[in-house]
Amino acid sequence: MATIFQGIGAATALSATSKSNTLDSTKFHLQSRRSLSERKASFFCVRSQLNSGLNPKARRADHHVMNAVATKTDNSAASTASKPGHELLLFEALREGLDEEMERDATVCVMGEDVGHYGGSYKVTKGMAEKYGDLRVLDTPIAENSFTGMGIGAAMTGLRPVVEGMNMGFLLLAFNQISNNCGMLHYTSGGQFKIPIVIRGPGGVGRQLGAEHSQRLESYFQSIPGIQMVACSTPYNAKGLMKAAIRSENPVILFEHVLLYNLKERIPDEEYICNLEEAEMVRPGEHVTILTYSRMRYHVMQAAKTLVNKGYDPEVIDIRSLKPFDLHTIGNSVKKTHRVLIVEECMRTGGIGASLTTAINENFHDYLDAPIICLSSQDVPTPYAGSLEEWTVVQPAQIVTAVEQLCQ
Repeated sequence: MATIFQGIGAATALSATSKSNTLDSTKFHLQSRRSLSERKASFFCVRSQLNSGLNPKARRADHHVMNAVATKTDNSAASTASKPGHELLLFEALREGLDEEMERDATVCVMGEDVGHYGGSYKVTKGMAEKYGDLRVLDTPIAENSFTGMGIGAAMTGLRPVVEGMNMGFLLLAFNQISNNCGMLHYTSGGQFKIPIVIRGPGGVGRQLGAEHSQRLESYFQSIPGIQMVACSTPYNAKGLMKAAIRSENPVILFEHVLLYNLKERIPDEEYICNLEEAEMVRPGEHVTILTYSRMRYHVMQAAKTLVNKGYDPEVIDIRSLKPFDLHTIGNSVKKTHRVLIVEECMRTGGIGASLTTAINENFHDYLDAPIICLSSQDVPTPYAGSLEEWTVVQPAQIVTAVEQLCQ
């Protein structure tokens, strides 16, 4: 193993100039986010310092405004669809983002089970072993605790590893490494070490994958200090979040949903990144704020069509950043609609929805005209039977009913 990383270190040394200019691209710049004292949140969270110079949303006002800033034309997904570009499936967009970063920065490497010549279980790393070699695209044994710990150690020495979990549920075997090492080493070393690592992989309820392969680990990892968490939902934000996570100095967990890999979208030809701490306004509206992420975004949009036909005007926000929450975008929406519905695939007890409910109540309670409703998966192991599996996950009809209840 020492020989392997000596080889990677040698490749890194040959590109020392490239490494020193890792974040000095003319298209991007580092810009400190506003301080915690300027935010009215009552909890501490690690802040990413990566902002895109190309993203106009990154230049946001420092304080909440009384009226929501979203307008009917503020739909980034729609605007990107009308631009020239190329169509990619979501897993291809992840691969393109990873490939661009590996080409740009020789310290970026990949490790995990079958990520090499097999190309990954969902083909995110297909062709990369041939292009970059076995030292930068490292096949590992079936030992999540070992190769996750190895990735953290590589990050401590100056590399930027991307660790793939073949299934996010398997990363429970590496929980000690992720919690006690990955999240805390920057603090416990007195700032001597940075851990610029990305941990990514498929998760969520698939189609009859059984309980152990249908895990949603957002709720497990959200309480770890020092960890950032993001969830992609479209090919556009999958690529943008992948690139931003690799460039971040913080450890980032990127959640991908197993049923979204074949989602197709046109994305720009030019380089771009997404802000790791920014929610996406999917559909502006006036009557109710619906907060969601990952696969549930599509259940919500399906329900939104029914709601519009019934005379409701829901505002849909893909929160994307699971830790920390984008309380600026969320807060402006709450101040406009005064009603909140949270839709998630995570478990109800201790899930993302529970934390988001607490954050909204603590910061925007006075703007609410009705109690927050949270629709989550049932607290049961996911059944194998397809009909029972559907009953454990939030369906569009439940979303419609909840909005009608909120707007009475």
